[in-house]
Amino acid sequence: MKSFAVKQIMLGLAVTALVAGGMPLAVAQEAASAPAAEAAQPGVASSAKPTKAERKAARKQARAKKNAELKKLEDAGYQPSRNDPNYPNDLQKAQKKAGIGTGASQ
Repeated sequence: MKSFAVKQIMLGLAVTALVAGGMPLAVAQEAASAPAAEAAQPGVASSAKPTKAERKAARKQARAKKNAELKKLEDAGYQPSRNDPNYPNDLQKAQKKAGIGTGASQ
């Protein structure tokens, strides 16, 4: 019974050491990157997480960019609502004609 308790304690210490061993690396990276961010923008308070308004503005800007890209593709002849067996080829031709990148994931 005594050796079982000792084994449990040793296992607990080993797990704790493994978990604690991984933590300082993440903290060190975060601490090292903070001064670089402050140096890049002096006088501006750095925040790791953007505010709700900033996230909303970023989403609105991304949506406007995607809508503009879709409008260019539609003007180049692409019809997204059409059930087209030549889907990838038609989209690629419209992208080439409109001068847009090769994939929608860009």
